[in-house]
Amino acid sequence: MSELRMSQSYDEFEVALQQATELDRRRRAQLRHRAATRSRARRIQSVNKSGNVGFGLLLLALTATVIIVTLVMFETLALLMG
Repeated sequence: MSELRMSQSYDEFEVALQQATELDRRRRAQLRHRAATRSRARRIQSVNKSGNVGFGLLLLALTATVIIVTLVMFETLALLMG
């Protein structure tokens, strides 16, 4: 009777250990998935941010170029006309 209870106890321990191991494995996989998702989101956000900054600088450069060319053109026209 004692051996039967000990065997049952050992079997229960084995089952509990397997369940805990499987639960831990699932939890680690879920954590890896969440970390990958966060990393992907940060990378997308970084690319968008740098793209917005680059686009702003491009607009600024184009606007400055238009203003400078217009001023030089009118100064040259005034010099030639007058």
